[in-house]
Amino acid sequence: MLSKIRDRNIWVIYGAILILGIAYGIAISLIAHHLGARGFSKSEMGSLASWFALGIVSLSIPMGRAIRRWSAKATLVACLCGYTVTVSLFPALESYWGIVVDRFFDGAFSVGVWVSCETVLLARAERDNKAYVTSLYAIAIAIGYVVGPLVAEGIVHVATIGRAFLVSGALGGAATLLVMFQLDAHLPAVEEAESGAAAPGVVSAGSPDAPTPPLAVLARIKTSCFATFAYGYFQASVVLFLPLYLVESKGVELKDTILIPFFFALGMLLFSNVAGRLGDRYGHLLVMRWLGAIGTSMVVGFVVLHSYPAMAVAVFVAGATLATISPVSLALQGVVTRPRDYSRSNAIYNAFYAAGMLVGPKASSLLFDRYGGSAMLLHLAAMWSTFAVFTIAFASDDPASVTSSRPAAIRAFPTSK
Repeated sequence: MLSKIRDRNIWVIYGAILILGIAYGIAISLIAHHLGARGFSKSEMGSLASWFALGIVSLSIPMGRAIRRWSAKATLVACLCGYTVTVSLFPALESYWGIVVDRFFDGAFSVGVWVSCETVLLARAERDNKAYVTSLYAIAIAIGYVVGPLVAEGIVHVATIGRAFLVSGALGGAATLLVMFQLDAHLPAVEEAESGAAAPGVVSAGSPDAPTPPLAVLARIKTSCFATFAYGYFQASVVLFLPLYLVESKGVELKDTILIPFFFALGMLLFSNVAGRLGDRYGHLLVMRWLGAIGTSMVVGFVVLHSYPAMAVAVFVAGATLATISPVSLALQGVVTRPRDYSRSNAIYNAFYAAGMLVGPKASSLLFDRYGGSAMLLHLAAMWSTFAVFTIAFASDDPASVTSSRPAAIRAFPTSK
């Protein structure tokens, strides 16, 4: 592993996102319980999640511009500081609109972290192991999501939920210090591309100073954008409503639902690297298609299964498939875009993730309230099956699908837009 990734900065990003993942895991596992204890309805919980996603949508594109103007490191440090403040303030807020503001900026700072980290990783990863690098990034997050709920469960046994959010804030501060003192500010691959030096295997496309139009970037990464939209929609919905569904429809004890994010993240943790290796070897889009198909069957399993152990297995497999689509899709968009466009493509990519998070909880809450949890879950399964069909229709978006007789540079960057 160390021999395949020799750039120290990549490991700094892994360390920071691991620490932040634990912070996220603590907060995510307790948000629904905290809001429920404060008397918020399912509809209000869904709308609060939408405000979080709105913060991501609103600031994702500006974060790409901030990186190009001030550097990925400066943007990352600022956003980590912002996250630390918002998560620490969250338990102290009583009013709905106070929490709205906090959740909006939580989302805004979070997307700044993601875009910055992903820009650094794609710029520093070698072309032939981008999915490997991004899969380890996903594993670092997954370890945090596995450890976070366990830490949260321990904290609520000896202290309050409010104290757990303060621990999350302290971890955000630790991640900030790590990046501030250990991460290099420059990105050689991006700087070479912007100065006109072609990266290995890249076809020149006009003046190096002319930015690629956003719609042209979107055309290249549309399959990755669909994948991250579907994952954001799914993740934001099940985090809020799967625990409630298990309690109301499956008779699961409320305390047992705290570990649901643990099982999901454990699947992601154990299989992200496997999915990344398969993507680098056989094609990212092909692997994403099969992961989506298997994950769809697991979502249907949430409806037809009844025992808690069987549900835990289904959640684990869903994490091993649907969650591992995310790093593979990130690697795909890193392969089909030029280094100078990484901050722009990552911003667009995360905007689609946020759009899914924005639409998903509200739509899911309406379905849950009107037709029950089963209907809510089945519509998520329908979305993933649609994604699988989409990957077939646009299979040529993946350079691996192009015949090997064409030059590697042309395969990497299709001329059609």
